[in-house]
Amino acid sequence: MRRVGAGWTALFLFAACSFAGQKTFTVADVMSAPFASDLVAAPAGAAAAWIENEQGRRNIWVARGPDWKAHRITNFDQDDGQEIADLAWAPDATYLLFARGGDFENGGENPNPDLSLKKPGQAIWRAALNESAPVKLVDGYAPQISSKGAIVFVRGGQIFSLIEKSGKPEGVALIEQKGSQGDLRWSPDGARLAFVSERSGHSFIGLYTVADQSLKYLDPSVDRDSEPAWSSDSARVAFLRIPARAREAFFSPQRSGPPWSIRVADVKTGAGREVFRAQEGTGSLFHRIVARQQVFWAGERLVFPWERTGWNHLYSIREGGTPVELTPGAGEVEHVAQSADGKALFYSSNIGDIDRRHLFHVTPDGGVAPVTSGAGIEWEPAPAADGSALMFLRSSYNERAHAAVRVGNSESNDLDPAAPASFPKDALVKPQPVMITAADGMQIHGQLFLPSDHASGIRHPALVFFHGGSRRQMLLGFHYMYYYSNAYSLNEYLASQGYVVLSVNYRSGIGYGLNFREAIHYGAQGGSEFNDVIGAGLYLKSRADVDPARIGVWGGSYGGYLTAMALSRASDLFAAGVDFHGVHDWSALRGYLTRAGASADPEEIRERQEAARIAFESSPMASVDTWKSPVLLIHGDDDRNVEFSQTVMLVEALRKRNVPFEELIFPNEIHDFLLARHWVEAYQATADFFARKLQEPPQSARVQ
Repeated sequence: MRRVGAGWTALFLFAACSFAGQKTFTVADVMSAPFASDLVAAPAGAAAAWIENEQGRRNIWVARGPDWKAHRITNFDQDDGQEIADLAWAPDATYLLFARGGDFENGGENPNPDLSLKKPGQAIWRAALNESAPVKLVDGYAPQISSKGAIVFVRGGQIFSLIEKSGKPEGVALIEQKGSQGDLRWSPDGARLAFVSERSGHSFIGLYTVADQSLKYLDPSVDRDSEPAWSSDSARVAFLRIPARAREAFFSPQRSGPPWSIRVADVKTGAGREVFRAQEGTGSLFHRIVARQQVFWAGERLVFPWERTGWNHLYSIREGGTPVELTPGAGEVEHVAQSADGKALFYSSNIGDIDRRHLFHVTPDGGVAPVTSGAGIEWEPAPAADGSALMFLRSSYNERAHAAVRVGNSESNDLDPAAPASFPKDALVKPQPVMITAADGMQIHGQLFLPSDHASGIRHPALVFFHGGSRRQMLLGFHYMYYYSNAYSLNEYLASQGYVVLSVNYRSGIGYGLNFREAIHYGAQGGSEFNDVIGAGLYLKSRADVDPARIGVWGGSYGGYLTAMALSRASDLFAAGVDFHGVHDWSALRGYLTRAGASADPEEIRERQEAARIAFESSPMASVDTWKSPVLLIHGDDDRNVEFSQTVMLVEALRKRNVPFEELIFPNEIHDFLLARHWVEAYQATADFFARKLQEPPQSARVQ
């Protein structure tokens, strides 16, 4: 880790503390509450498991009915950067398998942010519910347990079987095929295993039969087949088919294209047939929900997401029938889970409350009923296998993500360990929903945090925050994703320090429909979000409680890109910024323009050159000559999402132009920092930087 130009005088330290009055809590305090994720219902009885991240210490917690008392079943006690994922219940719900360590997002080499002298591995563990210590089994990830107790997992892109040999667990190669295998799914009867075989530019649905150890591919084509879903009788597999595209530009609007479809294959013959095809135009491109599968069998009906109306909703269809929309309304369906008997689905949505999430219940033939409502945020429903309860995750403006249960129609009860006494629940401010007008007239949603000492007649420094993604939406409370829950924490802390903070849900984000997400000329095809950047800055400048000379900007990833755009194109409006691992040149980003195979076609070459030109002109590097405001750059050098070279090239350009910058670099850290202490350090550095650049020293300390 290295800082440049990080020294500052006691005058500025005194000013930073004095401006907002006595500090009520620290950055570490507001990030001290546990963060719950990955809630999974047990396949039998009434139980659920989830992951708690307690200041970097990641562990699995379990709660069971009827008392629903939660307890921890693993005992990892260090902030060591080793993630937990891939929770898999045993069929009798007596134990869980999980993977620990490695890169669960990109599948690259195992990260080592804790600077261990020996690179950490990635392994599958077993944790029993009887409170015995968890046991490390074998190297690998993505374990799956069949209804008969057979265990398979993935290692190096191939499928292995877990067996006991001489009393010790061992991984034995089961299926070794071309490409990379994943998305393992056992049939309900445990007789077959479906999986996705990723190839270059296409993918197949593989089917392994245990009895004769045979392998076949279901209805293979040149397209991308994925998301295998078993019928309850184990006789059929439904799956998605996404038409092959030889060339695809990322971070550019895509409102329509060759329609996607759903196919059903017979497991005995391997033959498939189309049961649904999206219409041309709106909804022709598939848009995912957050779920363990994208297609659900409900008897003879299939339930699936579709953007036919411009909103991502659930539909159901019988083979040969007409799709029925199940979840109408102005809003998106996001987290979805099916009841064990297949007769109902539970989902989260912002329908009726655009900047929050609430839970709903729907049957496959229609009929929606709300499950939760109010000022909280609820997501990730997990219905108990016996139908007695619904588990879910929830948060609010002053409560971080935590697990809860609702038994029957009773009130919901929290399941998690309580937040530590250091967490400033009562000191947090409630953000207000606001609408701002972008420079081109588009209406943009945002959340406004006012300082706790806010009073008329006082002009505060102000900050604009841009989330990453860009396929994200900040909410009126703690976010359901760890990265953005952390960002919300910092916005709360900055408000406590006397800033007016505006969090902007700029175009190309989710939550407001297809056309908003696929905004014209967004990203690498024009950077049209800059209109929202200017609109946000002018909104704050127009407020009577904001000092127009002290407006800053911060954001991470895509938000880092917009922060750099603000500083490179509008340094007269934005006085300082903090750029977390931002994109600075679209045309240099790995994977920006992809193609299956090479081509020497002159027309295609010209198209690619033109796309690269527009991508560069849509980037901060194209306008770096007008960058004047100081910036703090924060980046981990093992970032697998935004290459570290994006910050290297920007630093070189800023040096040439004598633009003041500071840097905070984390060796071996990835994009979504794995160490909790790195988040605290980065956010404290952010707060300190803005204190020095935007806070006014007290009158008695000013230089005359």
